Amino acid sequence: IMGDLNGRRGKVLGMDNAGKNQVIKASVPMAEFLTYAPDLRSMTGGRGMYTMEFSHYDEVPTHIAEKIVEEANKSK
Repeated sequence: IMGDLNGRRGKVLGMDNAGKNQVIKASVPMAEFLTYAPDLRSMTGGRGMYTMEFSHYDEVPTHIAEKIVEEANKSK
């Protein structure tokens, strides 16, 4: 799970135990999180669950912004 969050440009903010469960608190860009539910189910055999809430807006990294502009120009 931690590796997957890091691969989604996430920043792990902390970990905690909740009974038999492990709780991971992380900040992940929304664009990277849109397909998380099926991926989490796959990684955890259907046992993992998540919640999310808006935190803040942030600047898009340059290499990703360039891809966004390129795709927008292709669709014109």
